[in-house]
Amino acid sequence: MKRRELLKAGGIAGILAATQFPLIRGVWAQDRYAKYRGQTVVMNIPAHPHYDAMTKLLPEFTAETGIKVELDKIAIGRMKDKQLLEMAKPQGDYDAVCYIVMWKTEYVKKNLIVPLEPYFANAALADPAYDMNDIVKGYLENLGLVGGKKGYLPGPGAKLYGLPYGAETSVLAYRKDIFDKHGLKAPQTYDELQKLLAPIKAKEGIGALTSRGQAGHQCVHAWLLHLNPLGGEVFDDAWNPAFNKRPGIDALKLLKEISDTGPAGIPGYGQGEMINAFLQGQAAMYLDSILIMGQVNDPAKSKIVGKVAYALHPKGVRYASQSGGLGLAIPANAKNKEAAFLLLQWLTSKPADLKVTKVGGNAGRMSTLQNQEILKQYPEFAILTEQLRYVEPDWRPIIAEWDEINIQALGVAVSEALTGKKTPEEALNGTVPKVTEIMKRGGYLKS
Repeated sequence: MKRRELLKAGGIAGILAATQFPLIRGVWAQDRYAKYRGQTVVMNIPAHPHYDAMTKLLPEFTAETGIKVELDKIAIGRMKDKQLLEMAKPQGDYDAVCYIVMWKTEYVKKNLIVPLEPYFANAALADPAYDMNDIVKGYLENLGLVGGKKGYLPGPGAKLYGLPYGAETSVLAYRKDIFDKHGLKAPQTYDELQKLLAPIKAKEGIGALTSRGQAGHQCVHAWLLHLNPLGGEVFDDAWNPAFNKRPGIDALKLLKEISDTGPAGIPGYGQGEMINAFLQGQAAMYLDSILIMGQVNDPAKSKIVGKVAYALHPKGVRYASQSGGLGLAIPANAKNKEAAFLLLQWLTSKPADLKVTKVGGNAGRMSTLQNQEILKQYPEFAILTEQLRYVEPDWRPIIAEWDEINIQALGVAVSEALTGKKTPEEALNGTVPKVTEIMKRGGYLKS
């Protein structure tokens, strides 16, 4: 395949192929950093455990490359507004940005971030040892690709716009001491999970399962955790709302029961409060992001050190687990795009992925998950590796309109059901007209 054809190749196959050519005029690139020594890459990142871990690696990057890194670290809830402001300028302050998966298609639609294949195909920049195949496939598809099937999955026309960094899936964590005390087994199915909720609450006097529940993105995230395994979907293949069908209603009824039998305050819980309730011993189970794995045995954060075991996300009509989290991209108006790419490539390389995982970050590569030293430090990664077989890249519809649907429509409806203002049926049926109008405005449905 000729090089110009490689750059046109769609989907992961083309991306992988483009990384196999690190030659410049017949010789290996000797020092890809020389041209950029002394430059400063300004990166917008969230206050987030994975990025706290990343910060520890940056002095090594600067020592190796001569490229300095300046961080603009802000609360994750403020990131999008700040990024949109900066990326709308002729030249913004940011050379690299961390984004939440739901933003990727919107950013591409607005021409705010650049595709990464040309950088990986540039032998003067590309690391021949990078090995794109080693990145967890579901993470790369979910966080990195725009185009293809539905506009955000692999397939013809798909391009790589970001790299997963702080990507995550879902896993079940549970208090082994409590389960052993009552002769309980970790639930393998949703039926078994539901049957545990009320008895654990009654026997232990603490919440059975912690959960997010705050209005907006947080409660929708919690609902999606159950919608997908129970066989539901947000839209059908013609983009008609399908979230109010039986699986969607059942998932919301279950979430209401989880809230009622969980630690007090779930309807106001964001991710932080949900995690903290488990770490502080206020819940016997946790079913959400693998972010918990880096915190459970940290005595500075956790009261349950040594008391937690892990199991697969329970099976409903099928096994399915979350795909999402955070990625890294380069703004179209960045001043130092090539230096930014070198930083992104370095951070997501095999050696750096291993290092960030050792200091509490999320693993993004299979080689890290299978590393014997890491498995000794984190035995639970054996479960995580199995869980990754069930990662669903189409966990949520990552269309440009999703943020509006997520926050202003479904985020209101799910919250109304959790707080008892409406029944699950009333809440989901009641938001169908609003979601339909958004989809018509976006051109997915005919008026």
